[in-house]
Formats: sequence, structure tokens, C-alpha cells
Amino acid sequence: MLINEVSKATNLTKKAIEYYTNQGLVFPEILENGYKYFGDNDVELLKKISVFRKIGLGTDDIKAILADEKGNVLQKISVQKELRVQREKTKQAILDQLSIGKSFAEIEAVLNAIEQNQTVTDKLLETFPGYYGRFICLHFARFLNEPISTPQQQAAYKEITEFLDEAPALTFPKELQDFLVESTRHISTENIREMNEQTKRSIEDPEQFLSENKEMLTWYLEYKKSDEYKNSPAFKIQEILKEFNNTSGYYDVFIPEMKKLSDSYANYCQQLEIANEKLLSEYPAITKLNN
Repeated sequence: MLINEVSKATNLTKKAIEYYTNQGLVFPEILENGYKYFGDNDVELLKKISVFRKIGLGTDDIKAILADEKGNVLQKISVQKELRVQREKTKQAILDQLSIGKSFAEIEAVLNAIEQNQTVTDKLLETFPGYYGRFICLHFARFLNEPISTPQQQAAYKEITEFLDEAPALTFPKELQDFLVESTRHISTENIREMNEQTKRSIEDPEQFLSENKEMLTWYLEYKKSDEYKNSPAFKIQEILKEFNNTSGYYDVFIPEMKKLSDSYANYCQQLEIANEKLLSEYPAITKLNN
């Protein structure tokens, strides 16, 4: 198709099509007369680009998404957009507070917390890629909205950012990467948020959790003893994560500093310890719930 036909087929203006071509998002064939010829794949690609633009993605993000066959980039951007929306809601609330006379000094502390939240969550996504990175990022993001008001919190924030800058890359063998991508492909940001909420509810009322999930926990314990589980990709991934967390400083540096940085996270960890005691008293063979 020539550009006029493509414009009709995609509902894009000719200027938009030229722009996406110049940005290296689509590569039409150049005919002898200098006209651009767009094949069927080009047309479908332009339709995808149009969708991405309508949901607010820039050309750099779109280029990264199109180059990523496994969908990791799109999932990462989804998390970033989710966190951006949360931050914008907080800023809207701040605007309302300013309109009714709240002091600029108080507001500045909240704005600094938003910036610090973004720094840490962005670094988490880089340090822990793929599904695990999305899960870790959304798990900790909810504890990073408290203003830093003490020297201890400032020091903890510095330690956390340095840890995330210097932590070794978390990598999996290709077959485990493929398994992880495929098995988590349909897990959305909303699904992860709900998982975090379920964990939160389970540690707030561990007795109810144990009562409601007794059958599932019994099955899980039996499955973990099986050769099927010990030879599964899930077990191998779990072992790699355990080794990474033990050797990278995740448990020795990151978790202790998070407790110093965030009172809400320190309280969460206390609740988690209580829940673990109840869980282990009922099911001694089960693995503790992790931070």
C-alpha cells in the first residue's frame, strides 16, 4: 500500500505515518520512484503503534516494546505507569491541601517522599527483572510513601539506593527464563496487587488464613516433598532466588535498611513474624513467608 491507502486503513494521518517512519518504528520499502510502500505487516505494526500512542506511550517506549519478543518491556512499563498514576493521585491530593492553606514546608516533605519512592522503585525494576521485578517493586512501593524526617531514615535511604546500584544482576539460564516468561505472561499488575493484598490479609489474621487454606497447605507440603517438585523449573528458580538473596545483601542490607526507612514496613515485618510462628506451629515442614 502507498501512504494514502495506509492512512485510510489505519486511521492515522500521513504526517503521523511519516513521523513513525522517521522515528524508526516502521520500515516501508522505498520504490524506484521514491514512494514508500507499506506491506501488510507494516500496516498491522502501525495499528499497534496507534494503540500504544493512545494509551500515552512515547516513541522510545514503543520502540523498546516492539523490539522485545517476550513482552517483558511492556509489563515493566505497565508497572511504571501504575506507580506514576499513584504518584499523580498523591500530587492531586497535595494540590487540594495547598488550596486550603496547608504550609509549603509540610508539602515539600511529601513531595520529597514521592521522588524517593520513584528512585527506589525504578532501581528495583532494574535490579530484579521480569515478573520477579514487577512483584518486588509493587510489594515495596506501598511502604515508600513516608517522608524521610530523621538522620537514620536518610542513612537507610542512601544504603538502599547504593545496594540497588551495586547489586549483581539477577539472571536465570535460558530455559528457566523461558519458563518464567511463559508461566507469568498472563499475570497482570492488578493480579500482583491482589496477591500483595492477600498476603497482607493473611498476616493480619493468620488463624483465619490457616483455617480457610488447610487443604491447600496440606497438599502443598506433600507436593514439596515429591521428586516432581524437586525436578521442576519452579524449584530451580526458587533455589536461584534463595542463593541470590543470601549472597547479594538482600537479607543483610536491603531488608534491614527498609525497616529503618519505613515504619509501616517495620510493622509489616513484625506482623509477618507473628504469622510465621503460627504457620510453623501448625505446619513445621513449611517454608516461612518471605519479606
